[in-house]
Amino acid sequence: RMLTRTPSVVAQVFLLLSIILVIAIAVIQINQQQVLSPGLKYGVVLDAGSSRTTVYVYEWPAEKENNTGVVSQTFKCNVKGPGISSYESSPGALAKPLDDCLNEVKERIPVHLHKNTSVYLGATAGMRLLRLQNESAANEVLASIQNYFRAQPFEFRGAQIITGPEEGVYGWITANYLMGNFLERNLWRTWVHPYRKETMGALDLGGASTQISFIPEDPEEHFNSTLQVKLYGYNYNVYTHSYQCYGRDEAEKRLLALLLQKSNASANVDNPCYPQNYNTALTMKYFFGSLCTRSLRPANYYPNQLVNFHGTGDPRLCQEMVSLLFNFTACRDREDCPFNGTHQPKAKGNFVAFSGFYYTINALNLSGHFSLDDFNSSMWFFCSQSWAQLQFMLPKFEEIYARSYCFSANFIYYLLVHGYNFNAETWPQIHFQKEVGNSSIAWSLGYMLSLTNMIPAEGKLIQLPLKPSLFAGLLIFLTATALLCLLFLIYLCIISQHRKHAPRVEHVFTPE
Repeated sequence: RMLTRTPSVVAQVFLLLSIILVIAIAVIQINQQQVLSPGLKYGVVLDAGSSRTTVYVYEWPAEKENNTGVVSQTFKCNVKGPGISSYESSPGALAKPLDDCLNEVKERIPVHLHKNTSVYLGATAGMRLLRLQNESAANEVLASIQNYFRAQPFEFRGAQIITGPEEGVYGWITANYLMGNFLERNLWRTWVHPYRKETMGALDLGGASTQISFIPEDPEEHFNSTLQVKLYGYNYNVYTHSYQCYGRDEAEKRLLALLLQKSNASANVDNPCYPQNYNTALTMKYFFGSLCTRSLRPANYYPNQLVNFHGTGDPRLCQEMVSLLFNFTACRDREDCPFNGTHQPKAKGNFVAFSGFYYTINALNLSGHFSLDDFNSSMWFFCSQSWAQLQFMLPKFEEIYARSYCFSANFIYYLLVHGYNFNAETWPQIHFQKEVGNSSIAWSLGYMLSLTNMIPAEGKLIQLPLKPSLFAGLLIFLTATALLCLLFLIYLCIISQHRKHAPRVEHVFTPE
């Protein structure tokens, strides 16, 4: 009996130990390094675009900094009025519009964290153009912003004008970060690099420039426009190009300048891209005052002279005029050079198109991804409407945007199809999207992630007590041990029961 009791005790001890170890390892692994949570950290980015400034508030768990830095957007505020480049003659007037948004930001972030909250301002193509046109005016605008933030309770990290390629790459980082292409949670709720997950290309349309960024088919071909980005210890060779003056607003100013140039009457001009029966009077300075239209200025240029534009709502003629905004001949039919003599590898994979792309598509009553035919028929229908009909068609009616959607749609068509070489087959790979969850797809998130090193360039993705492979191996081994012990105990139990019920045989000794 002692012989069966010993293995039974040993098996029970092993079973208990295995169960305790499995639970202990799982708990340690799942709550790896969870010390008392120091709460949340915040970052603020001002996206100073050409047509407006947007303020974003981001937050992340404080203990994750330089670990995974899983950042989410908690607040967004559009600053009233135009972009900061419009304040060139009165930089001091910038403070008032910024106040409304900043006061809301102060309410969103706990007071005791204000002094530790970093604020960044990144200015894009509107300020890039102003700097080329009038460097001292651009510096005064930035100095005025620096001054404004001296009186704020936050840690202001400076106002800077970012380059076109930077804007493109930050947008690409944001899109892929939000889509979970750099990180995903595994079974153990820990962050890992997604296995064989493809990144997405990013298409951004601003007011003064447009960007395309993606990983080309052959990253080894080092194009001049390929930037190496290192995220979570992985290298990405991202092709990116920014087309100055190909933002929505600047492109439309170039169209108005061309229409005036082609018109015989200098005071009254037909615009086939404006809706039928729409009339507006614009000063010459409005469209000729930009660096993008300087070469089209007439000899008799009077900045304050009014030009009356009359909408004719002619989709065919509008398309014809928009095609003139692109220089397709500079490339001399080279396949890797779509327009303006710019080298571009073949667009590959899925793309997300945001900012101006999304708003125009939304106005055409389209969403997500759809065929090129659907886009063309929606565009044609929209461009044939009169000004009175448009007021009932648009979900949100604002004159300055409503009059320009037909132009924007044609411009997007030429840019994507004749510029970037998307066709009927590859067009559905473009996903027109504004945000992921509650976070806007904009370069600002990628900008902050890079500046705060929230995405470590190197080192381990996550410091786990055990490597996932070792953890899985131990779990399998201990579970198998526990099962074997359990089976062995059941077997001993059966034997013991069997012996108890076996019939006793009496040995009768008969004397000889």
